[in-house]
Amino acid sequence: MLWLLDTNIASLALRGDAAVLRRLAAVPMHQVKMSAVTQAELLYGLARRDHPARLAALVQAFIARVEPLPWTPQVATVYGRLRARCEAQGTPLAPLDMMIAAHAQALAQVEPTTLVSRDQAFARAPLGLPLEDWT
Repeated sequence: MLWLLDTNIASLALRGDAAVLRRLAAVPMHQVKMSAVTQAELLYGLARRDHPARLAALVQAFIARVEPLPWTPQVATVYGRLRARCEAQGTPLAPLDMMIAAHAQALAQVEPTTLVSRDQAFARAPLGLPLEDWT
């Protein structure tokens, strides 16, 4: 089983959210991953704040513990299908959320994957995979 963390869950973990940290502690860390898209969003947030030393250390430590998975041609193929299906059904996601959802779907083709997010938009989209909100 893989747990793919959305950016909002990763951000809450970095802020020390007790509920998210409890859930992270309850699952084997080798099963917790993030998309390279989430990694990029975390690094963007860090750059936007001009890389304060404490936050930079937290983000780098988090990235070292929660493996970022690369965006691959397989994920791009899933993205194209998912985006077309979401638009046809009137349930589009924000662009980066769409990329993270496609990444979760691509991973789910290989092994069971749960997308972890507090974003309710994922529940309305035709993802066909388990969703959990760790907050």
